[in-house]
Amino acid sequence: MKTPCSPSCGCADTAVTLAHVNGVALHAPGETPGEDELRQRACTELLRQAAQRAGLLAADDMPLDGIPGEAATGAIEALLEQCLQIPEPSEEACRRHHAAHAARYCIGERALVRHILFAVTPGVDVVALRRRAEHALLDVRSHDGTGDPFAATARELSNCPSGAEGGALGWLTAQDCAPEFAREIFGQSDVGVLPRLVHSRFGLHVVEVQQREAGTDQPFEAVHGAIAMTLRQQSYVTALRQYLALLAGQAEIEGVELDAADTPLVQ
Repeated sequence: MKTPCSPSCGCADTAVTLAHVNGVALHAPGETPGEDELRQRACTELLRQAAQRAGLLAADDMPLDGIPGEAATGAIEALLEQCLQIPEPSEEACRRHHAAHAARYCIGERALVRHILFAVTPGVDVVALRRRAEHALLDVRSHDGTGDPFAATARELSNCPSGAEGGALGWLTAQDCAPEFAREIFGQSDVGVLPRLVHSRFGLHVVEVQQREAGTDQPFEAVHGAIAMTLRQQSYVTALRQYLALLAGQAEIEGVELDAADTPLVQ
């Protein structure tokens, strides 16, 4: 076991400070990736090493400061194709999904939306960012009804250009939004500030739905293909989470809290 350096020593004890998976560093010395970025890299590194064990990637392949190369990316794709068994959804399962979520497949549904964006950018402290976003959400949900605190908070804090307009995004359809954002907005009935933060590839959003216009319901036959795709994706995510949990349980991971059930790799 390595003895830590004394406080008077000027060397960088990277063996202690670097996050790693089975001894492979997830970042360069001095680099401080955010929590989500570290978890993303840890999941990718677990898969890269599994691809090597499966003979899909050269044993001497190594990531550069936690970033896999092109060969590793291709090997990981091949590994997942081999290891993840994704069942084809039955028509019965598709019909059950349609009955439970028919509103998601409406045509023409619109919502008048405004938001406050807390953008996740390289090097940002994600924990502190989440705290700011949650504090803003609490503020705009608990105001006394006077003035327009949502617009004022958007102008002050939002990282989106819409902040200058009080966060207004105008009338949106699901096709206007990132899929993960649309899932939280459409096929719902809530009007007002949503009770929880909305996560998207851009960051954390405080969202207010000001008005809704219902769409036209579509028969099952018209949306069967879209439903089957959704269920296949859900099965893929579940299988990948389970596989990552298995790999994580067999690995030595330090410097990063890895919960495979909530990793950015499978969101």
